[in-house]
Amino acid sequence: MADVILKGIKKSYGSVEVIKGVDIDIKDGEFVVFVGPSGCGKSTVLRMIAGLEDITDGTLEIGGKIVNEVPASKRGIAMVFQSYAIFPHMTVRENMAFGLTIAGASKAEKDEKVAEAARILKMEHLLDRRPSQLSGGQRQRVAIGRAIVRKPEVFLFDEPLSNLDAALRLDMRIEIGKLHKSLGATMVYVTHDQVEAMTLADKIVVLKDGYVQQMGAPMDLYHRPENLFVAGFIGAPSMNFLDVEVIGKEGDTAKVRSDLVAEFAAPAWREDIPTSGRAILGVRPQDLRPVDSNGLLSGHVTLAERLGIETVVDVALKDGTRVICSLAEDRVFEPGQPIHLDFDHKRAHLFAPERGGHQAAA
Repeated sequence: MADVILKGIKKSYGSVEVIKGVDIDIKDGEFVVFVGPSGCGKSTVLRMIAGLEDITDGTLEIGGKIVNEVPASKRGIAMVFQSYAIFPHMTVRENMAFGLTIAGASKAEKDEKVAEAARILKMEHLLDRRPSQLSGGQRQRVAIGRAIVRKPEVFLFDEPLSNLDAALRLDMRIEIGKLHKSLGATMVYVTHDQVEAMTLADKIVVLKDGYVQQMGAPMDLYHRPENLFVAGFIGAPSMNFLDVEVIGKEGDTAKVRSDLVAEFAAPAWREDIPTSGRAILGVRPQDLRPVDSNGLLSGHVTLAERLGIETVVDVALKDGTRVICSLAEDRVFEPGQPIHLDFDHKRAHLFAPERGGHQAAA
């Protein structure tokens, strides 16, 4: 079994605490993605799992064993870095076999394991080339192949696709997904790209300022974000937020209104939603739709981006508040054009104004 369990993990550099007590449970065979803004601590947590950073406090278990003091080479993990970290003077075959060579494996064992990894990655025809003869995507496959031959219990990926162009990122994302399905291994993946997170992950862990904000299945985070940060971070374009006043609450429904939003009933399943007073209304751009009149929101178009399969419209409401509307069609809007917007009340989100959140439950 290759469960990875972090309990109360903290990391300090001198007096500066960067990881402030996180609990994460990664099950055997699960693909877990850490996401968050730059400086949130996601790569630091990954490096602690790898053994490349010491743990200040808390316990780390891999396969049922506490490994806080176990050297990186003895943890049964393999790591793929953002910079491919392959040797330019070696062939693909030699690069992929490097870890086995250091471990003293026989030539027959190395040949067998390299051939198996090359077959999985569909790069048998590249084994005798040098890195200078490879594309960026092919070099990253070499780095992944070097991890595969070690047959680790856990694969760690630290933003492995960030150096690739958009088309290659898509190709490699598909390949990594296929690799996980074929190997059935535990994989922990760090990225700042939420598209990678949403498409690859069994479970996403959202971090901010050294705390876990929320973790769960991708669509759970999308449809039921626990706080304002997660709501704004997950989803593209980002969720729109508007100040509203709660004028009554019954069960999981609250009546809200503002100078911008006509009175309506919004879902209020979060326990900290007040029975009256200020709250934050969240509406995803994909849920806003133009109507001829009598919309909940009114304003004028400031910018429209026609992207072929969708049109993204930037709208200034009457007090200057900006909202984004994303339509799954190609439509023409002119700057300055009046526009009325409506949305399905049941798909709105309501948040307490000061909701921040530290550690969230899985």
